[in-house]
Amino acid sequence: MKRLVQIFRTSAVVGVLISLVVVFAYAALRSGPLAPIQVTVATVENQSISPGLFGVGTLEARYTHRIGPTFAGRVKRVDVQVGDMVKAGAFLGEMDPVDLGERIKAQEAALNRAQANIATARAQVQDILATSTFAKSQARRYEQLFMERVATTELVEAKRQELKVAEARLLAAKANLDAVLNEQSSVRADLEGLILQRANLSLVAPVDGLVTVRDAEPGTTVVAGQPVVELIDPSSLWINVRFDQLQSAGLRAGLPARIELRSMPGTSVTGKVLRVEPMADAVTEEILAKVIFDALPDPLPPIGELAEITVALPSLPVVHSPSIQRTDGSIGVWLIENDGLRFAPITLGAADLDGRIQVLRGLNPDQRVVLYSQRKLGQHSRIKVVEQLPGAGR
Repeated sequence: MKRLVQIFRTSAVVGVLISLVVVFAYAALRSGPLAPIQVTVATVENQSISPGLFGVGTLEARYTHRIGPTFAGRVKRVDVQVGDMVKAGAFLGEMDPVDLGERIKAQEAALNRAQANIATARAQVQDILATSTFAKSQARRYEQLFMERVATTELVEAKRQELKVAEARLLAAKANLDAVLNEQSSVRADLEGLILQRANLSLVAPVDGLVTVRDAEPGTTVVAGQPVVELIDPSSLWINVRFDQLQSAGLRAGLPARIELRSMPGTSVTGKVLRVEPMADAVTEEILAKVIFDALPDPLPPIGELAEITVALPSLPVVHSPSIQRTDGSIGVWLIENDGLRFAPITLGAADLDGRIQVLRGLNPDQRVVLYSQRKLGQHSRIKVVEQLPGAGR
């Protein structure tokens, strides 16, 4: 009987101990240090960061035409005003010819004189050529008579001397002809230059454009190449924008942009990035880009006006800043895969004021990442996904 009581007591103690071990193990695995780490998760989505990339730029014209004379002179008239729209070929003004007409007449007279001199020189060449030909035939004839002992040596030498004189005169006449021909070319070139200058007296618009500058008034003396009127092509307007290098990740040609001009407060127009300049500003640490209008504003804004540009960055995987961790010197996030954890290094892009950051490389849409965790995570940590952690946002 006593043995049965002892066995019963032993069994009861063992049962109690087993119960205590089970309770302890359950408590340790559920709420102790061996319990799964409670985490909240977020799903990676493709989104555009708003408000995007912000920059300030200046309205400029790609093509500016500076119209002026090709020689020094005095402005005779200017027929356009700043702000006028002109068509290609339109008459803008005229330079004072001064004595250009008289100089052209003088050159024309000199050209006529050179042409007369050429005719005279050619006639002289023909005359001396005939004389030289006759002297050559006479020299041969008297040499033949000398061989037949009919003519004397003195006569033969005289005929040879006449031939040499005729040949020398022929060379001189040809040289004179070359000289007057060169003189004619020089005079003709000077005349053509003066005629071209006379044609350049008229200031003509090369393209359809807007008059932006009137640099000279009638009576003003200008030098060659100095502009009298400046035109711009309105269709070539763009905005030279500067963006912070640290915030310009993802900036590229073709992205849509919102343009707010200082002269149009509260109103924005649409545009797009035409190109990103290959050279950045190392002093201000900014990247330069050109933004164009989808449709030109009407009326046109002043050239040089400041504009605020907001570029909508491309849609990329987006994570919230609390999910970004640094492990072993690498920046990344903890991915949940098959109820396990994997640390994924990532490359970050632009961020917005709501704490969302674009991921340039390392993540794909629809992946789940750890947002908040109770404790520091490791590769083999056990986790439990919950809706909210005490003291942390959703």
